[in-house]
Amino acid sequence: MFSSVLPREYNNYTSVSEFYKNRCIFITGGTGFMGKVLVYKLLKSCPGIKYVFLLMRPKRGESVDARLSKLTNRTFFSKLKTNDPLVLNKIIPISGDVSQPKLGISIDDQKVLYETVSVVFHLAATVKFDETLKDSVSINVLGTQRLIELCHSMTHLVALIHVSTAFSNCDRGEVTEVIYPPPFKPEQIIQCVDCMEDNLLKVITPKLLGKHPNTYTFTKALAEHIILTEHGKLPTAIVRPSVVLSSLIEPSPGWVDNWNGPNKIIAVFGRGCLRSVLVHKEKRVDLIPVDVVVNLLICAAWQTALSKPDEVIVYNCCSGQLNPISWGNFIQLSIEAMLKFPTTQLLLKPKVSCYNNRYASYISDIILHIIPAITCDFVLFMIGKKPCYYEMHRKLSEELSKLQYFGLNEWLFLDYNVQMLNRLLHPLDRKEFFFDVTQIDWQHFIEGYVYGIRKYILKEQESTLCYARSRQTRLLWFERIFKLLTAVMVLSLSLSVWLKKVSQHRYIIFNLILRFLRFIRECYEIFA
Repeated sequence: MFSSVLPREYNNYTSVSEFYKNRCIFITGGTGFMGKVLVYKLLKSCPGIKYVFLLMRPKRGESVDARLSKLTNRTFFSKLKTNDPLVLNKIIPISGDVSQPKLGISIDDQKVLYETVSVVFHLAATVKFDETLKDSVSINVLGTQRLIELCHSMTHLVALIHVSTAFSNCDRGEVTEVIYPPPFKPEQIIQCVDCMEDNLLKVITPKLLGKHPNTYTFTKALAEHIILTEHGKLPTAIVRPSVVLSSLIEPSPGWVDNWNGPNKIIAVFGRGCLRSVLVHKEKRVDLIPVDVVVNLLICAAWQTALSKPDEVIVYNCCSGQLNPISWGNFIQLSIEAMLKFPTTQLLLKPKVSCYNNRYASYISDIILHIIPAITCDFVLFMIGKKPCYYEMHRKLSEELSKLQYFGLNEWLFLDYNVQMLNRLLHPLDRKEFFFDVTQIDWQHFIEGYVYGIRKYILKEQESTLCYARSRQTRLLWFERIFKLLTAVMVLSLSLSVWLKKVSQHRYIIFNLILRFLRFIRECYEIFA
């Protein structure tokens, strides 16, 4: 246990929890994956917080109050009530939409935010790789611009934290903690989106993206430039997480609630349906747990408010510099975890071959996926059921194609600002708001990640593990027996063909044997 007494060098130290005492926080994207963890962590570890305002959009006929009720009914939010039954009353929904002017916030709510908010976390974004450029610009670029405009009117604001992505600069092999010039000025892209018809914009989008693989990374780069040019005197920081996976510790190990990134692929791996993938297994993949990102966000706001920097501080929230892991190791550890925590939907033993050659991967895809899918669909058709396997494979292939760029390339994200921030923290805060990636045990984390996909995404309870493991054992024996029978069948056919050929040429073979024996006898007589 750490001592609660501050050493001499921390005499004037303001703890993170103390800093947030009596403060009002405004969060966009608070109902998203990362946003939920941020709200939970603020309420849990900074109990002195006054209010947390969440920008929420009425969705599918649901009011913001109804959406908030769904959010707070989650198990990990309910646990917070144990220490403080009224803690969830600190969450105040603000009806709005980042794609609208002034974020769609009413005049009365704007006034409340202007007069009370001192820390802003901007998480709202569309993370779809295949989002149209128009929608992506509206949410990721214009949404950021609209938020900054609101922040300039917040009289008590001491920290604005913008969540970007480490891949906003994926056109560079090494990314430092600076804001790079975007491929185009944001004003040009905004004007282009406003003036062009959708069909024409769709045609020229690949040209505009340039070296960026999708509209997500492209518009995130533009948003960073918006922050740089329009933050004015606002104390501002940008946090760039890499590939965000499940939680390491909080709200519970392995917690995850979406299909984004590699989550869907890992789930399909677990069923044994995906046997080959186009990825360079020697390349580095930069992974980061969601709660590590959230802890860094909270501490970045603390440091930004206390240091009051004139320039925008950038934090690369990544693991590749200090604790790297390759794609091959990530996939292998995932498969080992899948065998330990199998799903009840298991069809084959999880096994994946990695290819970094597109042609080899395509041939493997035909043999291992397309032919079996067509065969299964044919069987379904013959028994009067609707074919579905080829269509499922087609959709999965589309998802895989979106990730190919990231699986065949690697980046080095330098995180010296993150390391410095970690050193500034008191040991108690360093423990409570953990973001030291050197302490992450990848085997342990990935095991929890795979289990989390099983529990939170596939919705399989722990009580089904025994059944899943027995099913896995039966499938393993079936696979072994099938391989044995196949080998016996091939051997039998080969032996039959050989015997047939021997029968057809028995006279020639018999004559050769006699000649050979005669030769041996003559040699013996000569040398005897």
